Amino acid sequence: MFTFDETVMQVLGQRLQAIEHHLEGDACFFYGEIGPILLKSFRDFIEKLHPEGSSTSRLVFFLNTPGGSVEAAEKMVDIVRHHYSEVYFVVPDFAMSAGTILCMAGDKIFMDYTSSLGPIDPQVFNGKEWVPALGYLDKVKQLIEKAQRKELTDAEFLILQSLDLAQLSRYEQARDLTVTLLKRWLVDYKFKDWVVHLSSPEKLGKAVTLEEKTQRAEEIARLLGDNTRWHSHGRMIGIEKLTQELRLKIDDYSRDPQLRSLVRAYNDLLIEYIRRSNYPYFLHSKTFF
Repeated sequence: MFTFDETVMQVLGQRLQAIEHHLEGDACFFYGEIGPILLKSFRDFIEKLHPEGSSTSRLVFFLNTPGGSVEAAEKMVDIVRHHYSEVYFVVPDFAMSAGTILCMAGDKIFMDYTSSLGPIDPQVFNGKEWVPALGYLDKVKQLIEKAQRKELTDAEFLILQSLDLAQLSRYEQARDLTVTLLKRWLVDYKFKDWVVHLSSPEKLGKAVTLEEKTQRAEEIARLLGDNTRWHSHGRMIGIEKLTQELRLKIDDYSRDPQLRSLVRAYNDLLIEYIRRSNYPYFLHSKTFF
């Protein structure tokens, strides 16, 4: 390893240690697309960080991803939750699509005013590239509605005729899985400490029921999956929209100068190193570089 790499590794190790001390848990960093090809490496990575017999119950998970496979995100949650009873997701930059879904499996989500999540339009591999499923389903729905009104053009009729029904079914399954996972994870993890109503005037102080938690989770899933609301699969949804429009609780470390300094010192150096080295994927922890 070159002297530059050794120096970066040493500095990053020290900064990661400071974060672990501040948030009282193991910490790790994930950069890149979420896909099945990484799952074995991710399993080994987490097992090395949290070997059998380890007493640490909390994981601080730094996530920087454009998205990817919702099925792979589900398996990552299975792996992490096998080892840790509490997971904090930290999003210094962005966690889009499947990354947003992954964050919903956290007990807490830490962001600042520059951080972003994204619409939960699942990405499906069509044999050549990852494509947003809801965009295809929305377009098919529009064409069918036009056909019902007898407004379909000849060109649009040819498009409908050429559609692969099996692929459309795959898109529908990905959409349904996304909503199912988000609802389950929000209720099981993010809402686990939501025991009394804090904002609704008519329910203030009353106990929160499982049905009410499920309804809130469904509402959040519907809003995050509403293409007509966000207009773009790549739309970056900041903390203000998440907390005010979706009423999703986010821990804003913009208001914690010490944590903000620790997060940025670690994340910004690591991101610069990754980009200078042109790595498509990167994992980091105190036991792996």
